[in-house]
Amino acid sequence: MATGWLNRIIGSIADQGRELFASRSGRPIGGDLATLCHDLIGERGEASGTALARAVVERYAALGPAERLAFFELLAAQFGPDQAAILLAADAYRRDAALANLLKLAAATEAPRQELFRRVNMAPDGTATLVAMREHLLDLLRDRPQLESVDADLHHLLASWFNRGFLRLERIDWRTSAAVLEKLIAYEAVHAIEGWEDLRRRLQDDRRCFAFFHPALPDEPLIFVEVALTRGIAAAVQPLIARDAPVADPAGADTAIFYSISNCQKGLRGISFGNFLIKQVVADLQQELPQVETFSTLSPIPGLRAWLKKEGRADGDAAAASERFDPASPDATVMKAPLMRLCARYLLQAKKDGKPVDPVARFHLGNGARVERINWLGDVSAKGVRESCCLMVNYLYRPEDIERNHEAYANEGRIAASSAVRGLLKE
Repeated sequence: MATGWLNRIIGSIADQGRELFASRSGRPIGGDLATLCHDLIGERGEASGTALARAVVERYAALGPAERLAFFELLAAQFGPDQAAILLAADAYRRDAALANLLKLAAATEAPRQELFRRVNMAPDGTATLVAMREHLLDLLRDRPQLESVDADLHHLLASWFNRGFLRLERIDWRTSAAVLEKLIAYEAVHAIEGWEDLRRRLQDDRRCFAFFHPALPDEPLIFVEVALTRGIAAAVQPLIARDAPVADPAGADTAIFYSISNCQKGLRGISFGNFLIKQVVADLQQELPQVETFSTLSPIPGLRAWLKKEGRADGDAAAASERFDPASPDATVMKAPLMRLCARYLLQAKKDGKPVDPVARFHLGNGARVERINWLGDVSAKGVRESCCLMVNYLYRPEDIERNHEAYANEGRIAASSAVRGLLKE
């Protein structure tokens, strides 16, 4: 409600600004998007600037894919930093390392498109437009590396605007607005929510759901986590997400299982919220349910089967496990020992640039969790078969160990793991 009121005020300012711009410049706000952007970055009046920003937002929303590409190429070519000014400022700072010269150098190295993005953010829906803009840009980067500088500037600003100090944690339940609940169904990226009844079960008394929101996007969750309140650490996900699972009394739970974490905004990729989310949810659950003392994930292992196929060139067990695995086959149990052993090797030893290959492992280990247990037939869905031969892993968050584990991982690359998981390597 507050955001809607603010947008109406900004819209009113923009309406006045449109008239002021036309009166001063002798022409109405208009032209192509390039003209609008140049006008916006050169504008000094607040009302006129807001009107121009709104026009840029409206024009960008109407672009098709080819026009968006041309717009990003324009940003790269015409709104980059002045190389000659950078060299002059660098020479001045080299001669005299005074603060004034340092500030001039910093100003010279900032691309004008950063100021353009800041001004677009003045418009109603400006923040949402910039997030969408980056989502479109990310789709283009692989084939057009010349646009990486534009992405770097957008990422820099969005990381500043979406830092933890601006985020609001909210518990999602059945009383939450339908607009937000619909988005949970759409954004769920780990275990698909099959409609409203499925979602209702995930929000009942023995479940919790928490999301981060930003004031500029009040109805858009940025990231959300789904939690099951259980007795003991869960080893399989199907009982947790079954629509007809009996509802337990949360007062009898001693464990919180984080079984799904979904990032919602592709345009904010590379801006981490999950580490703050888990730690704050742990703190909230400790306050609400003091008898809950164990905090664990039940996590997918999305890269395991692909790694097994690659590793199969050097390991016959891996090749057999990845190519022939079928959880319904009588031969599945024969593969249990080699698969569990290879999964432990994948989680603890398979690395790229000194970090675990598996993206979920990187996330939780970087947050200070430890690899607690590998679960046989933890996810027997088609996706579980396809990605990890049905294996899942528990990452344990012990509040007293989180920071120590994080420091060891960040500084030494050391992975915290239980003796049971390390023992699998020796089998």
